[in-house]
Amino acid sequence: MNRTVVMYVSMLAMVVAFVAWSMISPIAPQLQQVYHLSGFEKSVMVATPILLGSLLRIPMGVLVDRFGGRRVYTLLLIFVAVPVLGVSTAHSYGQLIAWEVLLGIAGTSFAVGIGHVSAWYPPERQGLVLGITALGNLGTAVAGFTVPTLYLRFGFQTTGMFITAAVLAAAAGVWVFTRDARLAKGASLVSGASAAGARPSSIWFQRRLWLLATFYFITFGSFMAFGNYLPTLLQGQFHLTPVDSGLRAAGFVLLATALRPIGGYLADRIEPYRLLIGVFAVVAAASCLFAAGLDRILLTTVAALVIASMVGLGNGIVFKLVPLYFPQTTGQATGLIGAVGGVGGFFPPLIMGAMKDVTGSYSAGLLLLGCTCLVALGFAWAERRRGLPLPPAESGTRVV
Repeated sequence: MNRTVVMYVSMLAMVVAFVAWSMISPIAPQLQQVYHLSGFEKSVMVATPILLGSLLRIPMGVLVDRFGGRRVYTLLLIFVAVPVLGVSTAHSYGQLIAWEVLLGIAGTSFAVGIGHVSAWYPPERQGLVLGITALGNLGTAVAGFTVPTLYLRFGFQTTGMFITAAVLAAAAGVWVFTRDARLAKGASLVSGASAAGARPSSIWFQRRLWLLATFYFITFGSFMAFGNYLPTLLQGQFHLTPVDSGLRAAGFVLLATALRPIGGYLADRIEPYRLLIGVFAVVAAASCLFAAGLDRILLTTVAALVIASMVGLGNGIVFKLVPLYFPQTTGQATGLIGAVGGVGGFFPPLIMGAMKDVTGSYSAGLLLLGCTCLVALGFAWAERRRGLPLPPAESGTRVV
């Protein structure tokens, strides 16, 4: 089995899964009118899939370590087809939210895909490789410009049928064109408990795991929050059309996702914590610019693109460190860190919606992001001062 094929098929499957995961946000203003929702209720509608898709990354990462990515990835995609149809045929707000809870599992494709691909490559190559795999995040951008177009032309139910067909095709692709690395090499699949003699739960007590989770809470959380909430913000703030706002949000996602492998590539060559310090400093400044320029679309656009660039680089940098620290339990570590990052994308839309209802402005939420980045900058600076080396945190030889 060619591991490059595994990488690209896994990436394309993630694109499709992220389209399903993000199918609500590009048409949230239209669904708000259909269901007669308040600003906060609309924010709940946008954020609901993000939460479950984030929390379930932890058990899904464990399943990948234990059973292999091919089987888990295929079954995941088959399951996702069900809530996609449910969401697109819901007759009430309550039904929609209930189906969205199940739709959230599509977001676990990140942990599954990363765990599936990482087993094929040694740690010294994983910065770029996992960055390429994570280009599957482009599904959020694809949803941004395809879902509004399909919705306005064919309606929600037909849009759901198109996405369902794509999800099932992706499931077939993963099953036919990929294999599990350890099976391909003739070794038996082992759980984290037997690999290197480490207990599966041991990584939960490692400080580095939670440090990386904190960084990813901000970088990937910002990516998800802006990617999902920008259509709502732009339509409300500048009265853009659904397609126009979706395309602008897609531009944010495309830029952030394209720079993710570059972040991993740079982290293969430059001390990662030095890079993270720069990332958090620039995001803090850009958040303040965004808040100050909310009445001027040029400033808003510039600030959003700067944030997209930095969080994209930051995502790649963080996941360069994961397999170095946790080579035998990459799936578990990816699941937990990815879960925390996804949760970072859940709260900002709620905060932005609530602040907008109370103050009439999004500024407070953007300034809060800037303050959070300054805290993370301090953590990165302190970790760099420790002078800690970057060898694996677990002993044993990695099976690839």
